[in-house]
Amino acid sequence: MRIEYPHRHERFGAVRIHDSTQVIELDSGLGGEEEETTVQGRSVNLVPPADVNAVEQQMAIIVPTKNERRKIIEGVLSGIPHDCLIILVSASDREPIDRYELESHLVERFSHVAERPAILAHQHDPVMAQAVTAAGFGDMVGEDGVIRPGKGEGMMLGVMLAMLAGKRHVGFVDADNYVPGAVHEYVKAFAAGLHLAPTPYAMVRISWQSKPKVEDGRLVFNRWGRTTQVTNRFLNAVLSTYNGFGTEIISTGNAGEHAMTIELAKRLRMAGGFAVEPFQFIDLFEQFGGAFPSPHPEVTRSLVDVFQTETRNPHFHEDKGAGHVVDMRLQALNVLYHSRICPEAVRDEICEFLVDNGVLASGEEPPIERIYRPLEEADLDALWEVLRTEPGDFRQIQRRRATAISVEDPIG
Repeated sequence: MRIEYPHRHERFGAVRIHDSTQVIELDSGLGGEEEETTVQGRSVNLVPPADVNAVEQQMAIIVPTKNERRKIIEGVLSGIPHDCLIILVSASDREPIDRYELESHLVERFSHVAERPAILAHQHDPVMAQAVTAAGFGDMVGEDGVIRPGKGEGMMLGVMLAMLAGKRHVGFVDADNYVPGAVHEYVKAFAAGLHLAPTPYAMVRISWQSKPKVEDGRLVFNRWGRTTQVTNRFLNAVLSTYNGFGTEIISTGNAGEHAMTIELAKRLRMAGGFAVEPFQFIDLFEQFGGAFPSPHPEVTRSLVDVFQTETRNPHFHEDKGAGHVVDMRLQALNVLYHSRICPEAVRDEICEFLVDNGVLASGEEPPIERIYRPLEEADLDALWEVLRTEPGDFRQIQRRRATAISVEDPIG
């Protein structure tokens, strides 16, 4: 893969946010010893397939899903590179039709044909709630005795399972993507970016080149989604306030497709629901921005790199309706408003925006979102003991080779 070299970045303390770079070439060829991955003065980074694959072998791709059509899920799975571990975390309905059972059969059949392992978990399985409680994260469980239904909670569960599987990197791909080739490009971009990162604390966030929609009978390739524009605007306002210069460098505030090293993932706090992706920026600023003492001085000494990669494939996904957009936008602004890093002037702008859009009444404050502790505090041995002895709906699909008898579980 060839990716533009990021010539510009903004700093927020130890956090280095690189300007969005384009994928130049999806397949850069085999490369060779005479070709370096990156050369001083180049405008393009070359990452040979072998280097991309080396990262993929150590990466879990988490696919959060909720009541998606099976054909779409199957397409997403087919786009995930072969050597990545698939972790499907479902919040799908169990009644009147058990959609998780249908999803499980789909993944099992896919894994058998593709000769690759996978992990499946249902977010509302009572056994999974027992497992995360044993791991010390009982606050993820609601009053009904199961893990809360938010996207952030599902992603947290996925990261725990990736840590159990011993993976060094973790990526996230939404399950409603119509284009398997887009999914494939996302993961290749994850791997290329993480390979290039000079620090063990790195993140790659995907920016779509276009998000097409049908308007008046023709396909219109819009540049930004409705939620993304708003989230980026206010995150950049925070950065501008602290640095004293206007900026638009953040272009991936709501990036559902993103990846990071496990070393960074386990140190980050995660927000519940749709606040999870924008809160990653906020938590990076709070923990490593220098405005407050950092709980991880080893990270501030090493720096945190945030890469933003603009992909070539258009992003076609399920239209969840205007209500979905409002929920995502509101939760993003909620966590920013209540962050200790948010300047008073930006808080006022957020309230004004929400009042103007009919979300808040005048004088009303945005609601507080749920924020969880870093996953480095999770007792993974206790989590695994529950799942090992009473798996419930948790399933491991073994890698079964057609040419050999040996099989292996993702989690040993």
